[in-house]
Amino acid sequence: MVQVRHEIAYDCDVLVIGGGIVGLSTAYAITRAAPGTRVAVLEKESGPARHQTGRNSGVIHSGVYYRPGSLKAQYAVRGAAEMVKFCAEYGIAHAVTGKLIVATDRAELPRLHALVQRGRENGIPVKELGGSQIQEYEPEVRGLAAIHVGTTGICDFVAVARQLAEASGADIRYDADVVQIDRRPERGVAVRTAAGDVVRARVLVNCAGLYCDRIARLTGDEPGMRIVPFRGEYYELARPELVRGLVYPVPDPAFPFLGVHLTRGIDGGVHIGPNAVPALAREGYGWGIVRPREVAVTLAWPGAWRMARRHWRYGAGELRRSVSKAAFVDAVRRLLPAAEEADLVPTAAGVRAQAVLRDGALVDDFLIKEGARAVHVLNAPSPAATASLPIGREVARKALAMLGSV
Repeated sequence: MVQVRHEIAYDCDVLVIGGGIVGLSTAYAITRAAPGTRVAVLEKESGPARHQTGRNSGVIHSGVYYRPGSLKAQYAVRGAAEMVKFCAEYGIAHAVTGKLIVATDRAELPRLHALVQRGRENGIPVKELGGSQIQEYEPEVRGLAAIHVGTTGICDFVAVARQLAEASGADIRYDADVVQIDRRPERGVAVRTAAGDVVRARVLVNCAGLYCDRIARLTGDEPGMRIVPFRGEYYELARPELVRGLVYPVPDPAFPFLGVHLTRGIDGGVHIGPNAVPALAREGYGWGIVRPREVAVTLAWPGAWRMARRHWRYGAGELRRSVSKAAFVDAVRRLLPAAEEADLVPTAAGVRAQAVLRDGALVDDFLIKEGARAVHVLNAPSPAATASLPIGREVARKALAMLGSV
């Protein structure tokens, strides 16, 4: 008896879920490394970069904060230089401005010194400043001491994402919300969208950001973490002349958040923020946005409760600054005493996709895992936009290796 083997009609070789800067950088890296590879991108919104990519401070981070040897340190240092070069090549608005990290309390001085050491270990030029030298860079900013990091910059990450989409040559499909994934290790992956379209691929790449854990589970892989969304609220400074460039507080090393900072953007406006408060939806950009099913998923994860018990005091302070503008202004005045409550005008918030492990630990590095015919990017908050080109190459390397083995 003759067996007839039915060939599968694949729509693409690699299917990327998520049209933010990491997903589009991955598509770009695949087609650059292996021309002729068919890549498709599914994005649930009507355009690219609608969430984490397009709702942040727009800062090209130097890599000064991150543990030497970590993916964040390696990719941010490399990615910052590559991002400046990419923007210059394609005519995307950007500037290398440098930034100040300012200690306003004696208890912060050891942490500031530790940042100097960490920066130098990561190969980043760092200049130490006394309190009186701060005004040479920022006349209205006050502090006990500071460091100046010269390689920090700003850019338009949404424009970068659009350029990556165009330059990738990928088949990018917007309004394509993934609702079902059928993965068969011996055959491939079939993905169904809310519109009923089915896309078949040899390899799947999950760059779904705020929904990356959901996509991993739809694929059949247990990611070992859940996304806990933290909203970051921003204000616009009504008197932008008070700030020349970028001014940051000394961060608490126990948390992956950088604190309320002052950022002169590429448009000339100055953003103040963000704080970090639990959101009541994965895309909960305000207190009025509540999605009970998503809240239930968060509450069902043991790590969320363990995290809350461990960090309730920090969380209470963040909540206070969310509900009280006066409390937020007090935090700003530590750096910028001239700021008045009337100077702060509310503007669009962002949401950070923070991976939390079962034991309550906040994942503090980029996290990329592999399954059968699938690569999952499971933790890529800040500085992922800065590091998107190296992250994309690493994810592409894994996807192409997988493609070569199937």
